[in-house]
Amino acid sequence: MSTESKVLAYIHDTAVIAPGARIAKNVEIGPYSVIGENVEIGEGTKIGPHVVITGWTQIGKDCKIFQGASIGEEPQDLKFKGEKSYVFIGDRTTIREGATVHRATGEGEETRIGNDCLLMALTHVAHNCVVGNNIIMSNLASLAGHCIVEDRAVIGGMAGVHQFVKIGRNAMVGGMSKLTQDVVPYTIVDGHPAKAVGLNSVGISRAGIPLESRRRIKQAYKILYRSGLSLAQAIAVIEQEVDSCDEIEHFLRFLRDAERGICRERHND
Repeated sequence: MSTESKVLAYIHDTAVIAPGARIAKNVEIGPYSVIGENVEIGEGTKIGPHVVITGWTQIGKDCKIFQGASIGEEPQDLKFKGEKSYVFIGDRTTIREGATVHRATGEGEETRIGNDCLLMALTHVAHNCVVGNNIIMSNLASLAGHCIVEDRAVIGGMAGVHQFVKIGRNAMVGGMSKLTQDVVPYTIVDGHPAKAVGLNSVGISRAGIPLESRRRIKQAYKILYRSGLSLAQAIAVIEQEVDSCDEIEHFLRFLRDAERGICRERHND
């Protein structure tokens, strides 16, 4: 690390910073934290005590990383053979105590977390995951490898997400849920295994989605879940009967790409 960086950053005497680490100005690094050779930390980021950041990891501006977090470590994947892979974390993201974010499996591959996210204590983001912007993961929620979480999704505490599962935009996952299939955008899912229990009306409203678009989402939800149609049939009916808007086009793209199938609706018999 350059002399200039040492002057402009606030680094505790007990922290261990590798010579090649790139530390921007106004970064704070707490006691006994370890920053690896290929790490880049953006301006204004605050790193607490006993944090380990290693691998080819890039962290954006104004992030907060609390004690005991581990970022950029090798993936927990038997296919991993020591290849060069990455972690990218956006701006203003908060990573709380004991959380873990692993770099990807595969040469040149990446694990990515967006801007303005909150990963609460003991959460886990596994190799090759792509986590969007404004995501909340509550305590002990875990993503297995290759998961995709779209913008403004909320994942409840202790939820477990199977590898390759996708969680759609503005969706909410109930605490302690088991996810083995994709979560349709704008929905709430809950249970073991998780089932859809309705629209995430509060999340949709807070996202600023226009009222007319919300009506169309509700119409599409009813066709998908209440009509008794197959997924392919429901897609065709939504295309014909629901007026297009950005939210409906995204809804349809997600359904067409749902290779693992979707969380179906819960029925109380």
